[in-house]
Amino acid sequence: MNDQQIESEIVAKGLTAPRVTPEMIDDAIVGQYFFTADKAISGCPVMPSLALLTICVLVLRNGFTVTGESACASPENFDADIGRKIARQHAIDKVWMLEGYLLKSKLAA
Repeated sequence: MNDQQIESEIVAKGLTAPRVTPEMIDDAIVGQYFFTADKAISGCPVMPSLALLTICVLVLRNGFTVTGESACASPENFDADIGRKIARQHAIDKVWMLEGYLLKSKLAA
């Protein structure tokens, strides 16, 4: 089940208390960057497996950054598009936590 499906279920059940929504997560992100670890290092030996580690960096509206990663065990299975999707979802999961913490702090004030 994806975030939008869960949001639809929340709405259908009439759960209207303050919450973080998928739209809030999307609005919090102002930039996204993808690269493999072999492209991110300088001055060090490049190990072949670094080309299988995809990293996503999300820049949030306040300038804070979060990262997500996707590592492929078998080079034969590496797919850049799938790696980016997985890495982005891992980064998005961190945004959910941050936005949830922010909302909880506001509600507790």
